[in-house]
Amino acid sequence: MSTFGRLNQLETHCLAVSQHAMTALHCFDLEQCELQTLWRLTGLVHPVLLITLRVGLCLHSTKLTMEVTPDEQEEIDALLPFHPLPASEKTSLLGENTSGADDYDQSPIEEVAATVSTADDYTLPVWTFRMWILGIGSCVTLSFLNSFFSYRTEPLTITAISAQIASLPLGYAMASLLPNTEIRLPFTNWKFSLNPGPFNIKEHVLVTIFANAGAASGYGTAYGISVINAIKAFYKRDISLVPSILLVTLTQILGYSWAGLFRKYLVNPAHMWWPSNLVQVSIFRTLHEKESRRGLSRIHFFLIVLVASFSYYVLPGYLMITLTCISIACIIWPNSVTAQQIGSGLEGLGIGAFSFDWASMSAFLGSPLVTPWHSIVCMFVGFALFAYFILPLSYWFNLYDAKTFPLYSSDTFTSDGQSYNVSAIVNSNFELDTEAYEKLGHLNLSTLFALNYGFSFAQLTATLTHVALFHGKEIWESTKQSIKSNRIDIHTKLMKRYQDIPNWWFSLLAFVSIGGSVAMCIIYKNELQLPWWGILLACFLSCTFTLPIGILTATTNQAPGLNVISEYIIGYMLPGKPIANMVFKTYGYDSTAQAVAFLSDFKLGHYMKIPPRSMFIVQGLGTVIAALVNVIVSWWMLNSIDNICDTSKLPSGSPWTCPSDRVFYNASVIWGLVGPKRIFGPEGKYKDLNWFFLGGALVPVIVWLVHKWQLHLKWISLINIAIILNGATVLPPASSVNMIVWFIVGFIFNFYMARFRKQWWRRYNYVLSAALDAGTAFMGVLLYVCLGIEGISLNWAGNQYDYCSVASCPTASGIVVEGCPVS
Repeated sequence: MSTFGRLNQLETHCLAVSQHAMTALHCFDLEQCELQTLWRLTGLVHPVLLITLRVGLCLHSTKLTMEVTPDEQEEIDALLPFHPLPASEKTSLLGENTSGADDYDQSPIEEVAATVSTADDYTLPVWTFRMWILGIGSCVTLSFLNSFFSYRTEPLTITAISAQIASLPLGYAMASLLPNTEIRLPFTNWKFSLNPGPFNIKEHVLVTIFANAGAASGYGTAYGISVINAIKAFYKRDISLVPSILLVTLTQILGYSWAGLFRKYLVNPAHMWWPSNLVQVSIFRTLHEKESRRGLSRIHFFLIVLVASFSYYVLPGYLMITLTCISIACIIWPNSVTAQQIGSGLEGLGIGAFSFDWASMSAFLGSPLVTPWHSIVCMFVGFALFAYFILPLSYWFNLYDAKTFPLYSSDTFTSDGQSYNVSAIVNSNFELDTEAYEKLGHLNLSTLFALNYGFSFAQLTATLTHVALFHGKEIWESTKQSIKSNRIDIHTKLMKRYQDIPNWWFSLLAFVSIGGSVAMCIIYKNELQLPWWGILLACFLSCTFTLPIGILTATTNQAPGLNVISEYIIGYMLPGKPIANMVFKTYGYDSTAQAVAFLSDFKLGHYMKIPPRSMFIVQGLGTVIAALVNVIVSWWMLNSIDNICDTSKLPSGSPWTCPSDRVFYNASVIWGLVGPKRIFGPEGKYKDLNWFFLGGALVPVIVWLVHKWQLHLKWISLINIAIILNGATVLPPASSVNMIVWFIVGFIFNFYMARFRKQWWRRYNYVLSAALDAGTAFMGVLLYVCLGIEGISLNWAGNQYDYCSVASCPTASGIVVEGCPVS
């Protein structure tokens, strides 16, 4: 019997297994398998994808083996769309290593085996003119757009997926239009062709890596930009351009250094599988594998939605701003504080509020179309428990004098409900003036903001406890296999064909970034406040946590942040120095987060068989370019928009309120200027919030015990307290309307469409998300450049946010706040 005859014997079982795996993974790849009927009707053989996907997964799942004769292997190789490996290194299509080395089996992770191709065409060019133009262009564009939108009331984060989809037709166009002229660089032996052939998948991956650097690996902008914004827009002080550039660039590069040091343990081993990358892999394979001619192609769908979203955003972006948030209760009861606290989507609980603005739907939480449904549910459960149960009870019982302050606010207040004059307690050295602080009175927080910190404490410990209980055995086994036995799979074996990155490259980066940071703190001591040893302490903290957090992310897709712990540590060591607190937090938290993001990109390149040195150069160059663009855009925005981020001086309806930077600034006041000892210490008003650390550690234990007691209830293991607590901490900077519409859109697409319209969902869902992001972003920038800079605006009833003018008013008797009724 021929090879294909024997493969067909496994058809029924493989289809069932692959259908189940793809449904669980929400991947596109099975769509190609469903074309088998069309192939058979036309008398053609199975596509190679069908064979590799089904049989690779089938052999992994059932542990079947086959003997393939040389003639049969040649029959398979003849169908492959890539140059086969030499016989001495060949891995058969069935996932077996023909050389007999057991270490090179298919990936032991079922999801990886089902999603990632085991084929590699090492002849594909990657250093192409197209890659550089599209890659650098994507990096600059995303960096600019994300920096621009980060200052708006409803910030829009444009992720690399948008560039991943948008760059494909541009790549095809360049391949069709550019001449294949060969160009030699003067005075060198280097030469390249403007058009070396069809636009290929490896070029596309590198373009996306460039774009991901521009999007700060999904964070939008570099974390260090918030330090600049806090100093210039909120503290109203100056910081010079040079330390600004150094701070943003060096913190990003430092994360890249840690990524290189731990790459051996977090990228090469098969058990470090990085679940989030499988979506990207699926999109790449979907976009580059031949589509059926039936129906609308993904590229055409993308262009249609792009034009539609671009055209539509002129309404919520300029002509009718009220579409960003419509609060029914505020329209019905325009003078009722209580009704507006309940109904306001921006400054209340959001009951009855809605939005028709994609920027609002994806602000702060990312696109609901690309977030897994179970994560959406956990997030919304946390939000609902906090917003509709805990917060109202706390406000009703006047916890922490809740009625004296707004229900929703990330600002700081005096004891009589007035906005806290932070500048009055900052001396000429940019440090706390203790006498002025005692005279003005202790700093107060809204109950929502205080509880937000409490749940953040709980989230940190809950993440560690949950991972230890539910994934501890898995992580321990993965760690032993990756560090001790160092088992590799077919993907690692195929990557050995390419030159690896020398460790001294990363060591040099670490030396430059740490040495440069120390020198920066010494030279600009008065501007940054952090002593040189603070940099070393932050580096020790981030380097220590990069490996464990990397293991957690690579195996469970969960990672605790170090921002609160960093603030806490330096707040006790250097009280009264807000800039030092922000700089230390940036080095402690951001370098670790960036290291994990870079490692994730390395694993994506690993799965897509991108030469490691190409990854190194693209990631490094993209990081530096993005950092520079971030700083330039920040400088431009802060100097071109009057009173940016100052809500007390901005005109009504202005979008430049900087909600994320406001939270960052207030955190610097709480943890840096005033210090944790005065707020959360033994004599602080909010000292009881420290119990949340213990509570967060214990609650997952209860869930785990119930799970062990009721093993037949499988859904209990899906209860992730850390993700639920994350939903409870989105307010602020997010508002309730963001969470509500995010959940509704997520329900429609990632539950209903994914379950009942699966063909459409697999084909168009991610494309729809990318097109909505891109169209909204382009129109937002166009509106600002054409109208915003000139101050041209429309003043009519439809150009107001929320209509909730008294939602931020206190309800305690005798508290007098300007613009608010007195109770």
